[in-house]
This record gives sequence, C-alpha cells and structure tokens, in this order.
Amino acid sequence: MVPNPFSRLLREIGLALARLGLISEERARRTSELAWPRIVTGVARMSKSAADVAMVGVVLGGTAIAGVGYAGPFWGAAFSLGGGLAAGTIALVSQRFSAEAYDELGQAIRSSTLLVFATTLPVAALFYLFPVELIDLLTDDPVAVAYGADYLRVLAFGVPFAGLNLVGSRALIGADDAWTAMVLRAGGAVVNVGLNAVFIFALGWGVEGAALGTVVSNVVIVAAFVVGITRGRLPLVGAFPVTVSPFGGYWDRETCRDVVTIGLPVVGRNSVWTGARFPLLAFVGLISSEAVAAYVVTRRIWGIMNAPGWGFGLAASSLVGQELGKGDESTAEAYGREIVVFSVATYALFAALVAVFARDIVVLFVEDPASASVPIAVGMVYAAALAIIPQGVTAAVAGALDATGDTRWPFYSRVFGMFGLAIPLVYLGATTSLGIFGVYLAFFAETVAPAVINYYRFATGKWKAISRGYRPEAAADD
Repeated sequence: MVPNPFSRLLREIGLALARLGLISEERARRTSELAWPRIVTGVARMSKSAADVAMVGVVLGGTAIAGVGYAGPFWGAAFSLGGGLAAGTIALVSQRFSAEAYDELGQAIRSSTLLVFATTLPVAALFYLFPVELIDLLTDDPVAVAYGADYLRVLAFGVPFAGLNLVGSRALIGADDAWTAMVLRAGGAVVNVGLNAVFIFALGWGVEGAALGTVVSNVVIVAAFVVGITRGRLPLVGAFPVTVSPFGGYWDRETCRDVVTIGLPVVGRNSVWTGARFPLLAFVGLISSEAVAAYVVTRRIWGIMNAPGWGFGLAASSLVGQELGKGDESTAEAYGREIVVFSVATYALFAALVAVFARDIVVLFVEDPASASVPIAVGMVYAAALAIIPQGVTAAVAGALDATGDTRWPFYSRVFGMFGLAIPLVYLGATTSLGIFGVYLAFFAETVAPAVINYYRFATGKWKAISRGYRPEAAADD
C-alpha cells in the first residue's frame, strides 16, 4: 500500500487519541488502515458530485443547479437500494472471511449481485420512461423541470451499475481490503470528472453531459470489479483478497434471505434521506429560489464533510464482523466503541476546515460571486459544519450494528430524525418568521437524534445475541 498524506493524517489522529487513553493503539491502527481508503473514496465521489453541480452552474446558471438538485433524490434511490443490500454483503462476507468459510463467502457475493440487479432494473426503467413527471412532482418551474428531466433520463442507464459497484466495494472491504475498493471507486470518480469536463465544456452537452459522465464511470467501475473478483487480480491494481467464480449458483434461498433480512432495514435507512429530500427541497423552495440553489450547494459540501462516515462506518462493519466471525464478542464491542471516538474526532477536523473556507468553497459553485444565493449558502455551510459532528457517532455505530445484523434501530432513528424533526423544522422556516433558521435547526435535528438513539442501542448489547443467527456455519459449529 502506497503511503500518502491522508493515511498519515488519519493515523496521527488515531495515535493522538491512543496517547490520551481514549482508544487502543492497535485498534486505532487497524481502523485507520481500513477507514482512510474509504474516506478518500467518499471525498472523491462527493467532490465529483460537487463538480457536476459546479460545472453545470458555471455554464448554465442557478436554474440548472436547481434542476440537477431536483433529480438528485431519484438518483439517490439507486444507492439506497444498492447500498442497503450491500450492507448484507459486508456483514456476511466479513464473518465468513475471518472464519475462512470461502464457499459461503462466494455465495454471499453472487446472491447479493443477483438481488441488487433485480431490484434496481425497475427503478432504471421508471427514471427513463417518466423523468418529466417525476421532476414535476417537486417544482412548477418549467425550465428547472426540463433540466432535471434531461439529467434523470440519461442517469437511468447507470442505476443498476451504481448498485453493483457498491456490492463489489463492500465485498472487498468485508475481506479486509479497503485499498483496492478505493483505487477503483476513487479512480472512477476522477474519470467521471474528466468526462464531465469534456461533455459539458468541450462538447456543450450540458446537464445530459454531466449525467452521461456518471453513467460511463459507473460502467467502468463495475467492469473492473467483475474482472478483479472473478480472476483474483486486476492489471495495474494487483491481487484481490478473494476470488469468486461467476459460474456458481446465484440463487440460494438461505443466503438471499440473510442478505435481505440484514439489508432491508438499511435500504429503509438510506431511503429515509432519499425520501426526505423531496419535501425538503419543496419546502426550501417556498423560502426562495436562491435558497434552493444555496441548499443544493450546501448539501454537496455536506456530502464531502460526511466522507469520514463512509470510512468509519464500513471499517466498523468489517472489523466488528470479523471479530464476531471468530466468536470474540468483547473485542467486537471494543472496536465499536473506539471507532465512535475516532470517527467523531475526524468529523470535527473536517468540519473545522470547511467552516474556515466556507465562502471560498461556495463561490466555486456559482457563475457570479455577487449572487444572492452566496450569503445564504455560506450561512447554511456554517450551520452544517457544526451539525455534521454528531454524524460521527451515527455512522460508526450504524456500521457496527450492520455487521451484527441488528439494522433496525439505525433505520428507526433516521426516520425520527428526518421526518419527526428535520422536515417539520424546514416547513416552519418556510411558513413562519423562523425563515432560514429552520433549515439550520433541521441540520442538527437530522444528526443529533440518530446519534443518541444509535449509541443507546449499541450500549444495550442486544446485538450480540442477534449476530449469532448470522454467523458462518464454521463458527457456529465450534
């Protein structure tokens, strides 16, 4: 693995926490090794998403930004399905990898592939056939509808591939290899940005060019995962930790049931945000059109600040799952608690950096720095930078619980945070004198409530009994 400044930074944060006696040095080292590649992937992919908006905004203006923003929740459905079912993949793969139950591991990957493809294909068809009708649900601005529909129609072709590349990524991380997953997915994000520059600026394809870049990059990533996992290595990348035959059975009733049982609440959890974006965008639109553009920009920046959650959540899933695969519940619990501390410290650092450069970041998204949306976005970014810190607890604990199969409580907590608190606060902001402060408060509502609820659930220890029902046969027979 090639050393890099980001891995060293994360390692230093872990060692500093270890010197303070907050976490074990050995567990800090293992966590940072698994987390940093995933965080880099998250930063790369969220930066890619931000670049989409920035390129479109520079060429076509704020209405095009709004159109792409209105299409965002629909594209998020692909990740809700793929990422949710892939939570079942990482739980099963991590436990079977540590127990050396490789036949069951291969079956878990093939069954996950089948399930993700089968569930995302109808979604792709819906986006392709009815893009105007879908975007029209969120806004009555005909120009924004046209931009959003053009973007969504092209994105439809990438929906199954977006889900499948999540399965490949989670399978490798579950097998203790976050590096290869990072190289492929972060590399795909770089390819995406390059394609977008060509399609948007050189060829003048606008929002459709931005969407096409996303589709092509996802196809390339899936092809790389397929070649690497089936052959055991990939040119220029190297060896993969597991080799899975593509000719084995895909439908296995028990494995598919486990993937769905673990993954379905995670699909629900992911879908909470996807579903919440519809009323959130609609209510922010009641404040002003400038507020919508500012909110879309802030959410792209939020995605970059939220990148540590990708790393620590999946590191928790892998490391907790591996310890459970060996039957060591006490070490699994220690990993879960200490990764939370590590995660929160890293989130705080990310948030502080964004807050310092808030205005400089915001103006990258607009054609005119004097635009009325700029000060609105800067204020939102300040609020988001503080509100994102509790997400360090939410993401890490959710990842740990995913590894155990106890995935319902993170789903419940997110429903409560978003639909019980955040959306009503934005609505109050749109319809009362609370105004934009309702949006600020909503940022805190969606992170603080799930953090408290998820950590409470982990502290009860009930996940230990639940995990025993999903452990590999090799471990269960000991």
